[in-house]
Amino acid sequence: MTTQQDPRRNLAEKIAGEITLSDDPGATLRKWRTDFDASQTELADQLDISSSVISDYESGRRASPGISVINRIVEALLAIDERRGGDRIRQYARVLSAGFESDIVLDLREYSTSIPLGRFYDAIAATEIVEGEQESITGHTVIDSISAITRLSSEEFFRLYGQSTNRSLVFTGVTRGESPLVALRVVNPTPNAVVLHGLDPDDLWEHAPKLAAIDGYSLAVSNADVDGMLDSIRDLP
Repeated sequence: MTTQQDPRRNLAEKIAGEITLSDDPGATLRKWRTDFDASQTELADQLDISSSVISDYESGRRASPGISVINRIVEALLAIDERRGGDRIRQYARVLSAGFESDIVLDLREYSTSIPLGRFYDAIAATEIVEGEQESITGHTVIDSISAITRLSSEEFFRLYGQSTNRSLVFTGVTRGESPLVALRVVNPTPNAVVLHGLDPDDLWEHAPKLAAIDGYSLAVSNADVDGMLDSIRDLP
């Protein structure tokens, strides 16, 4: 697992490396810019260049930027985030401190106060399938289901709970829900809620409701846009 103690530097190296090694550097640059919720104009202003330059890089109309330009772009994105309070850098630091790579855990957050589970479901446009024993949560973890199931041990899987099991685990990239729910059976205690993201209620594995009922957690499904979902729950307390 990653052990670096400087999340800003680690994040800068990760972004620069992804753009440099990408088969489509412009698309990768656009992915990171939108992840930082920065417009082309805002990024261009930070770099003191024309926004058309950013547009040309992202569209492929301009040759892929060299490493020095990429480093400047990355530093500009981080500076924009820091000016806004450093939310994206802190998010990455939380994932690192829990001992995970950011391609496994997309977001890990503890709230300042507990919130009704229904409020969380509203934020991610989720439909509850099974009512759980708890009606509130104090945090959430958003997980890439394939990466988590194929790469994490049961001990590492438990660390997805962060500081408390009173949270919602959101598994993205789910087709039926069988794998993450079976994986949860070996981890005790269970979270307050599990959200299977990427499917409609009719696509849910037929045994999923029974497993949720046995273990007492709320089970919900959502098919909301991933980026929009992450933005919505980052605004929770």
